[in-house]
Amino acid sequence: MLVNLTRRDHFTLLGFPGLHPQYYGPVSAVMFFVYIAIGFGNIFILVFVMCEKKIQKPTYLIFCHIALSDLTFGTVTLPKIIAKYWFGNSLISFYGCFVQMFFVHYLGSVQSFNLMVMALDRFISICLPMRYPVLISNTVVSVLCGISWCIPLPIIITVVLQTVFLPFCKSNVISQCYCDRMSIISQTCTENMLSLNTTALSLAMFCLLLPLAFILFSYTSVIVVILKMTNAKGCRKTFSTCTPQIIITCLFYLPRCFLYLSNFTGFSFSLDFRILLIMLYSLLPAAVNPVIYCFKTQDIKKSLLMKLHRARINIEQKGIYNE
Repeated sequence: MLVNLTRRDHFTLLGFPGLHPQYYGPVSAVMFFVYIAIGFGNIFILVFVMCEKKIQKPTYLIFCHIALSDLTFGTVTLPKIIAKYWFGNSLISFYGCFVQMFFVHYLGSVQSFNLMVMALDRFISICLPMRYPVLISNTVVSVLCGISWCIPLPIIITVVLQTVFLPFCKSNVISQCYCDRMSIISQTCTENMLSLNTTALSLAMFCLLLPLAFILFSYTSVIVVILKMTNAKGCRKTFSTCTPQIIITCLFYLPRCFLYLSNFTGFSFSLDFRILLIMLYSLLPAAVNPVIYCFKTQDIKKSLLMKLHRARINIEQKGIYNE
């Protein structure tokens, strides 16, 4: 059987296939607003923590690594989506698509390991408070987060190289808003698809489910310790210290687990809803996380309020002097 193999020079991003052209403008505007929110919010967190020495603690260094990952993910994916709906440019080069695929999966894996480091920080802080100053320091957290950036690197490079050399014989349309492995591999005509999917699934399970297992263990242990506390005020205060981390973790994992379980059980969605769900769990945490840091974390909230109070006093004093 002869197969028509062609060498692609580009792919076409389908985006939301059921979206009417009259909504292209509003969608691009929403994506642009999300991009601004991701950029401004995460850059603010990075700069604020670097400049405010009082909050340069292990927990906030982890926030910085998560913010850097979120910022990079938004920069890699959103400009192309905005260009599609704003300027009608839905083309992405062949190798550009694989570069985007690499960053999409790599940054998702990095985020998963960083969330595991964050869970470890809260586990030791609440379950082993006397040993926290010894076990967790800025240096230790920096090393652990650095390892989180390094572990997925060879894994994702292997997956990308495994995919880029596959024969392509189908359409060049990517049924997604950005290039990911499943969308790209659906355009191939290789005979060992089962082997490729098994390998990729195993690697994905290592990068996502292994950290998730430790995260569930950590926060379950934390909740058990909190429930055993007899002091109600201390219980609320202790729980509030891990609330931001739990919310951030849920935003990252719950939609992904829902999508994976639906695939496993055979429950199907429309393509538009599936793409919308993927976009939500990919971009919503990146846009919302900085708000959670600022309003759910006492040290950042106090530092912000103090700076705003000082700024207001300075403005009032300048107004008095000018009079």
